[in-house]
Amino acid sequence: MSNQKPVPGTGGDHYVPYGERTGEASAVYFTRDLSAEGLQKIFRRVGGTLTGKVGIKLHTGEPHGPNIIPRPWAEALIREELPEAVIVETNSYYDGGRYTTEAHRETLKVNGWTFCPVDILDEDGAEPFPVKGGKWFTEMYMGKHLSGYDSLLVLTHFKGHSKGGFGGSDKNIGIGCADGRIGKAMIHTTPGSDDQWDISNEEFMERMTESAKAVADHFGEQICYINVMRNMSVSCDCEGTAAEPVVTPNVGILASADILAVDQACVDLVYAMKEDDRHALVERIESRHGLRQLTYMKELGMGNDRYRLIDIDNGNREITLEEAVKDVKPFTE
Repeated sequence: MSNQKPVPGTGGDHYVPYGERTGEASAVYFTRDLSAEGLQKIFRRVGGTLTGKVGIKLHTGEPHGPNIIPRPWAEALIREELPEAVIVETNSYYDGGRYTTEAHRETLKVNGWTFCPVDILDEDGAEPFPVKGGKWFTEMYMGKHLSGYDSLLVLTHFKGHSKGGFGGSDKNIGIGCADGRIGKAMIHTTPGSDDQWDISNEEFMERMTESAKAVADHFGEQICYINVMRNMSVSCDCEGTAAEPVVTPNVGILASADILAVDQACVDLVYAMKEDDRHALVERIESRHGLRQLTYMKELGMGNDRYRLIDIDNGNREITLEEAVKDVKPFTE
């Protein structure tokens, strides 16, 4: 076994157009209906594999966070489609409103996540999950309770991210299921470093993605992904009220059984917008080398970066990216 440190890949600041990609194509469902009804409608296209004890991984936000998925949408989805499901979260790696379990539970109350059980997965510590085929890790520490679930719905607010460039399904489970003390430190910090956030760019994307792979592999076919492209600040929901103002137009909701396809499609829809609409989010993605999330997911065999974009608003017609965003409007509150 070599003791040499792995070498990160490259190209995280380079967008690969759809026509230059190869391989199979997955189904990605799309609706412009940004509402509780739209969320339920698209869930029904991908949720059929969820059985047994179902966890819903979503970002519940820092206190009073303005851009998180609307609580009434999640409440209606659970009431109508998944009445026995449990929202799952982990404590944060940074000192804030979710750093300890006690503080986290107070933040959940402040933000209104009181309509169903919320399981803080690392409340009782961490558990190693195997990472198959990774170059940075052989295992990643997840919140200990995660192994008690049979299925996982990854319900993601797609947006920018200060470290990842963008936060999609990959970030939601790669960071969001890792426990707040061991797993998140493995992703963010070189052991012995005085800088908590010293791992960046391609290396960070690869570490985060290997963590996501551990979760995806654990659930196998009993996991699905929904990305909500609404209120897409360049800032993550973990920045709460300090998030940068939203300037990117709302788009819709996407869903797939393929984690790479759904994140790739969201990124592609951003790049398909007019320059004035996309520039802020594209700058955030490329300046952080966030596109490495996508190419590394493909290298790890996590899914396909080609897909059929299926418009469920219009007879399940396959549409182009340009068709999907041609009517987007400048963002307003």
